[in-house]
Amino acid sequence: MSEVRVVIIVVAMVLLTVAALLVLVRMAKGPSTLDRVVAADVMLAVVIAGLGLEAALNRHGTTVPIILVLSLLGFASALSMARFVADRDKARKWDVPPEAAGLFDRAAGRRPDDTGQGPGEGTER
Repeated sequence: MSEVRVVIIVVAMVLLTVAALLVLVRMAKGPSTLDRVVAADVMLAVVIAGLGLEAALNRHGTTVPIILVLSLLGFASALSMARFVADRDKARKWDVPPEAAGLFDRAAGRRPDDTGQGPGEGTER
């Protein structure tokens, strides 16, 4: 049974290595900044999976805190990048600097998607 477990883990590591190489290509070529950020997030997931496989292969749990910290880091980076992209898109729509788009909404106490209009109002484009 132990040999089957090792074979499965080695195959999974090979697949993770291929995934990491493909992600590196996306990070290098990615036509937009958002593509590169998503690729970095996927690379973090590949690293987390690799650490999990290493823990399974060596039958220890000492990497669990590292996996937890990396997961929280990935979550925080995804949230901050989503907020940055939302502010940037709003700035393009209203033709203002990106930092001004986020500042006006936060100063008014509104969420970035809150227009201050009722449902169905102001949806014409």
